[in-house]
Amino acid sequence: MTGLERGYECSPWELRWQGLAVDQLQRTESTFALSNGHIGMRGTLEDAEPRGLPGTYLNGFYEEHGLPYAEAGYGYPEAGQTVVNVTDGKVIRLLVEDEPLDMRYGHATEHHRVLDFRSGTLRRETDWTSPTGRRVRVSTERLVSFTQRAVAAIRYQVEPLDGEVQLVIQSDLLANEPIEPDTGDPRVAAALEAPLESEFATAEGYRAVLVHRTKRSGLRIAAAMDHQVETNDGLRTDISTETDLARLTIAVDVPKGQKITLTKFLGYGWSAQRSIPALRAQVEAALAGALQTGWSGLVAEQRSFLDDFWAAADVEIEGDPELQQAIRFALFHVLQAGARGESRAIPGKGLTGPGYDGHAFWDTESFVLPVLTYTLPDAARDALRWRHTTVDKAKERAEQLGLRGAAFPWRSINGAECSAYWPAGTAAFHVNADIADAVARYLAATGDEEFERDHGTELLLETARLWMSLGHHDPHGGFRIDGVTGPDEYSAVVDNNVYTNLMAQRNLREAAASCDRYPDVAAAFGVTPAEIGAWREAARTIRIPYDSLLEVHPQSEKFTEHDRWDFEGTPEDNYPLLLNYPYFDLYRKQVVKQADLVLAMHLRGDAFSLEQKHRNFTYYEQLTVRDSSLSAGTQAVLAAECGHLELAYDYLAEAALTDLHDLHNNVRNGLHMASLAGAWLATVAGFGGMRDHGGQLTFRPRLPSALRRITFHLCFKGSQFAVDVEQDKAGYRLIRGEPITIAHYDEPVTLATEPAILSIPEIPPAERPSQPAGRAPIRRAGYVPRANPVARSHRRPD
Repeated sequence: MTGLERGYECSPWELRWQGLAVDQLQRTESTFALSNGHIGMRGTLEDAEPRGLPGTYLNGFYEEHGLPYAEAGYGYPEAGQTVVNVTDGKVIRLLVEDEPLDMRYGHATEHHRVLDFRSGTLRRETDWTSPTGRRVRVSTERLVSFTQRAVAAIRYQVEPLDGEVQLVIQSDLLANEPIEPDTGDPRVAAALEAPLESEFATAEGYRAVLVHRTKRSGLRIAAAMDHQVETNDGLRTDISTETDLARLTIAVDVPKGQKITLTKFLGYGWSAQRSIPALRAQVEAALAGALQTGWSGLVAEQRSFLDDFWAAADVEIEGDPELQQAIRFALFHVLQAGARGESRAIPGKGLTGPGYDGHAFWDTESFVLPVLTYTLPDAARDALRWRHTTVDKAKERAEQLGLRGAAFPWRSINGAECSAYWPAGTAAFHVNADIADAVARYLAATGDEEFERDHGTELLLETARLWMSLGHHDPHGGFRIDGVTGPDEYSAVVDNNVYTNLMAQRNLREAAASCDRYPDVAAAFGVTPAEIGAWREAARTIRIPYDSLLEVHPQSEKFTEHDRWDFEGTPEDNYPLLLNYPYFDLYRKQVVKQADLVLAMHLRGDAFSLEQKHRNFTYYEQLTVRDSSLSAGTQAVLAAECGHLELAYDYLAEAALTDLHDLHNNVRNGLHMASLAGAWLATVAGFGGMRDHGGQLTFRPRLPSALRRITFHLCFKGSQFAVDVEQDKAGYRLIRGEPITIAHYDEPVTLATEPAILSIPEIPPAERPSQPAGRAPIRRAGYVPRANPVARSHRRPD
């Protein structure tokens, strides 16, 4: 490939990569991934080669493997779970007069790919000259359907450019694709070689079905393909199957001025219980529906679904075109991760890659679900319903640990804990309060009484019970929670982590309130008035450490008494610290991987005064190295609240561009869903100043000098409204639904037929806080984006 500029082009509604860069394929395969929350397809070329890291995933489909321990211990999880690269239906090979289309050979005068956020499709156009001089134009478009959950489709079109040419197209279903193992980085997936065993294969006409089963987890998958072909006469076809391969071969002579168009429909399904005939019937039914709808119908349904989504969720930014693109890119991928999960988890990488073995973390509830709650609440409900389906496993885990209630896993696919490192896994009990917080937020934003009765109350009361058995009242009457790990994984097994205690406090209060609303549900779970009273008393007396000498909240008890990390003496290449220093050393120093106390000031901002937030934020800025993609978005929110608007702008850009600029040098393993969601939070909760304490929406908007306007759309109580923020004023307008009441700088505002326009008070300038040596975010003001931003080695968090 020569003569073509490579890199992303800046555009408000699409992501376009011009040219081919083989060394960037793994990266673009992640950013160009398509998903609907059930099926995920990495953005590999249809040609199959060259490729980076191929991947097709089904949400919840995994293989088990043993968790090795140098020294076993009671309560250690025994089995790990790893997402499986399932049968690949994206492969469509083209041979031009016996020469295979391979972008590393011949010559391309044009090649670009476009991920369209409004159509929900990935398009590609290539003008290629074969080594023997034959020229063709290949145009493709693919989608993973939001409306037909089990369906994906590809439109593949070839046009000769210089006379009649013989074309052969091979359309494959391929299982057990060989994948080269990655490094020993613990954040990447465990290597699984040929995880699928063939159980059934059939092919007839243009259709084929393959059924496979995992060896240890015993999950069964069916993948099916069918085709429609549009071309001139003289078509020859053949279809065949092998153990791991089904292939439709098409041969035809195509004159100049004509085309061959192949439409490939794919159906996917999996089950732990259903038989081979049942799964085959399921995927063939999915194909029947797709064929009945047709390609044009699928495209129209996709566009309609996204029109509705953007009407409810769009964010408009004036003053930074690259950031505008990045925010819509972020929203699109968050939507893809959660739209049709339906009783499945939302993994930390979505379905864009195998990073973190495809596990879901607390990231879902604390970062992704706030976005979905206020933009696509049905998807938030479905994600919480998945948590509810795993409550029995969480109760079993709690019992194993000698606790009451439910102990939800730090990382999992099916609801069972599979973290082999207990200080950062099992001890991170805050995941239980994060789930409760997401439940409470969803209920306040939607008023979904059916969900609360059927799912929410149980989640709240079982997590409340965990805190009562995990904590205890000390001799001075305070309720303590000792020996836990908060969000900051550079501090572990600490006493009275402020984030954990404040979130547990909310959990206890919300559980008591829900049991009061549904006493019959509470009684069914054996909850008594005395137990509810104990929850309220624990919440009232919970310990929140405070350092009176420094006038800040220690992240956990005695944290501010630890020695500080030697930031000046830490080489730039030694970040992230977890890959270069022993945890023992990290745990006993003042160094913060990701926002912890700062996150508490966002999610439990009602527990701090503004003066405390200012002092705390300044203190923890000096310690936070952002070796996690979860950090920048949260730091942006508090920076904005504390008046550091330019710093907030820097952090917003870091969160939004984490994947597009590959700031962590690991986008090849999938996108960072929490960071993408954090970009929305940094915009809406940061510059929009939105808070939802106590179920009430309040706004304190303000903008950095570089941005002229931000507009964002929200859903609340069944209504939709928009917030327009300018430098000196903010407008609130109801788009549809019943009137709702919000607050602007503590002034109640009812949104009805007329928009409300209110002034934004001036704030005194604040001195910009400092960060550890070499860890300050890149200054955004005056930044000129490069044509092809590549990984920046000096920012490699996560």
